[in-house]
Amino acid sequence: MPFSVNGVLCTLALLVLWRANELVEACSCAPVHPQQAFCNADVVIRAKVVGEREVDSGNDIYGNPIKRIQYEVKQIKMFKGPNQDIEAVFTAPVSAVCGVTLDASGKKEYLISGKADTGGSMHVTLCDYIMPWDSLSNTQKKGLSQRYQMGCECKVRQQRTESVCECLLLLENKVRLNRPNETREAPQQQLQQQTSERRLSRL
Repeated sequence: MPFSVNGVLCTLALLVLWRANELVEACSCAPVHPQQAFCNADVVIRAKVVGEREVDSGNDIYGNPIKRIQYEVKQIKMFKGPNQDIEAVFTAPVSAVCGVTLDASGKKEYLISGKADTGGSMHVTLCDYIMPWDSLSNTQKKGLSQRYQMGCECKVRQQRTESVCECLLLLENKVRLNRPNETREAPQQQLQQQTSERRLSRL
């Protein structure tokens, strides 16, 4: 009998661990380059978060209310999105379902990218590109103003130490392909020049 009780306890422990592991792995996102995140987003803003509250956003199939976190934001600049200012950003309540935690004291500025619904509300997840503004490099800040939008037709491929834009890579490959032709033509030009000199010497 004690053996069977221990077996049941072990089974329950394994189920709990499996469920916890499932929740941890419920939200997983691949790393993304800032330009690619910019192009994939509907809205990209620089803003301060000045408030936070839990709200209901409908019911699930069982009739239970679906909770969301509503962050009240003060928009500083919009890099991409609708004509009107964004005043609130919505996210899931916990990180297990990709919810985002932001500092709502109003002291920190963020770069926030996310999706917009038909009503104009902005929604974000852990898979969206959200960074403290001060952590961005000068190159990234300049890219937000114009370069990222211009390069949305390019695909950014992540390498071990850097990100490479496929458009630039194709251009570099064309240059490299042309260089061997130039080196091949050089000996031929030298040979033609030597032949001409020999003909002149015979005359």
